[in-house]
Parts: sequence; C-alpha cells; structure tokens
Amino acid sequence: MLADERRQAILRAVEREGSITVKDLAAEMGVSAVTLRQDVRELAGRGLLARVHGGARALAPAAETPAADRPAPAAVPSPTSAAGEAYVIGLVVPPGGYYYAEVIRGVQDAARALGVRVVLAVSGESLAENQEQVRQLTAGGIDGLLLMLHPGLSPLDEAEQWLSTLGVPAVLVERRVGPGAGRLEQVTSDHAYGAALAVRHLAGLGHDKVALVARVESPNTPLLSAGWAEAVQAMDLAPGPEYLISTADDAAPADARFEKVVRAVEEGEVRAALVHNDIDAIALVGILRARGLRVPEDLALVTYDDEVAELSEVPLTAVAPPKQAVGAWALDLAVRRLSAPAMPLAEILLRPELRVRASCGADRGATA
Repeated sequence: MLADERRQAILRAVEREGSITVKDLAAEMGVSAVTLRQDVRELAGRGLLARVHGGARALAPAAETPAADRPAPAAVPSPTSAAGEAYVIGLVVPPGGYYYAEVIRGVQDAARALGVRVVLAVSGESLAENQEQVRQLTAGGIDGLLLMLHPGLSPLDEAEQWLSTLGVPAVLVERRVGPGAGRLEQVTSDHAYGAALAVRHLAGLGHDKVALVARVESPNTPLLSAGWAEAVQAMDLAPGPEYLISTADDAAPADARFEKVVRAVEEGEVRAALVHNDIDAIALVGILRARGLRVPEDLALVTYDDEVAELSEVPLTAVAPPKQAVGAWALDLAVRRLSAPAMPLAEILLRPELRVRASCGADRGATA
C-alpha cells in the first residue's frame, strides 16, 4: 500500500473503532508495525488523531483530553487562510487518460486529510485554454494552484513566461520546466530512475542487452530514454535498440507498429525489453504469441506504468510511478507554501518501484 492509502485506512479504523492498536492493525493490513507506527506519528503530528501507548485513538474534545495525550504540534500550520476559512486549491488537468486519475485521487485523499477544498478544472491542448482555466479559477478566489498541464503545450518559452506571472502559489504536477517558470514549484515521478530500475533488473537476470520500446507522444519518453541509456552505459551493457512507436490517429495498426520489435525477437537480436506503457506491452505480448514467440522465454519484458499490467495473459513485471503519492505531495507542498511563504522553493522527485511478476522470467532464474 502507498503511504497515503495506509494513512487513510488508519483514520477510517480509528473513526470506526474509536481506538486501534498498531500490532492488530498492522496484521490486518499486512504491513510492518514499524511502518504503521510512523504513519500514526505523522497523522498525530497533523492533529488528526491522538497517539497512545501501542496505538492511537480518536481525538477527544479539548476539554476532555489529558495534557499528556494531546497530539504533538503539527509540522505545518493549520491549513486555513488568514480569515480562518479552509484553503481552496485549484487543480488543472488535461482531458482523459487513466494516468491523471491516479494523481487526482492522491490529491483528493491528501485534501481530505488536511481539510482543504480542491476545485477541478479540465484544460484543453492550447496555451490559451490553460490560461483561461487558470484565470477563471483565480477569479473565483482560490488560494493556490496545482497544474498538470497538457504534455504538448507550446511554445514552451511562452508557457514558462506565463507560469512565472501567476498571482498565487503554484505547484507543477508530473511535469518539469526550466528556470524561466520563476517561483513555480514541482512534484514529479523520477521516470529516468524508473527506466534505470528496469534495466538493472533485467541485467541482473543475465541479459546483456535491453531494448526500449516507447510511445513517441508520451512526455515521459525522453526521460525514460535518458535513464535507460545511462543505466546501459553504467552497467557496461551492449547498446540496445530504441524503438519509438506512434499511436496517433493516423498511426499504423498495432501489428505494423511493433513489426521491427517482433522481427528483432525472432532473429534473436532482442531478448529483453522495457516497454512504455502497459497497453502497448499487452499488445506486444499478443503479437508475439501469434508469431509463435513466448514471454518470457523469447522476450523478457518489463512494462512502465503498472495500471493494467497484472491483467495481461502473462502478468507483466512493471515499474510503477508513485502517481497517488505525487498528487498527495503536490497538495501538501501547496499547503505548506501557503502556511509558510518564506520557506525555500522545492522541486520534489519521487522514485518509482519495481513490481516483479512473470513476464521478466525472474521466477525461472537467469533467462539469457
């Protein structure tokens, strides 16, 4: 479970039972007592529950709470404006895409825990449409902004200039821009690290060459390519081929998109690959099977995303960006900025994790 999921589960258990013990809840949730104890400490620091010996309990009214049991002062001031009202944070997201839904869920959970209101706006593809959404949110009286801008937003220099002039504190979410964006803060997954994680895993299984298959339209592909290339060089692997595929409306059918990849597998040139994303990886597994090739015997495969990787005919080993955590950290950073305007500006990179399943061949030992 992600940290935010665990903490929400703790709060629900305390609300339901009145009090909980770390030992019992850790067994119920399948996590370590040490991890759960840290979560309880964090929640108590936010003033959301009271720590007691061995567990936690719901907050009693102030007059009834013994001094020794009162929660420690929160690390962040109360998430309210000077007028005593809850902060209102505007969240701008692109239309569609399951990737954004997970980030939004993380924002929602953090907002619920902090008592902050979030107002969602769906932007279009142009800079002008994003500017208009932000203008409307700002006119409505929001205190801060979380921005998941359209990945193809251009021209970039004009976008950065606009971002540097926003009238409220803002956090860029799952996007990165240069210093031209001024005081804009950023929270994103470290996609380059995630790609390197996949390469190192496949190399550890005995593969001396790892291919990269990625969507040319994805904003994450340049970062994945950089992390993949750096890991290949650092581990002294043979340079693997890089296949950039297109899924645009006028792109070739799936079989044709992956033809070069499949041919390389047939000829034994490629025995291991990192594929971005799950949908393309699942499609590739089906095409390989139709050509008489098997995963992981003929191709050890790791996908990048882990939204539906486990549902593949051969469950896919996946690198999972911490999407919900990105949303939660972004919301928390916005609240901290509003509560403590003088604190240093932050750019936060959260590392993905590797989830090992059947497609890489790890359960069969070295495959190459």
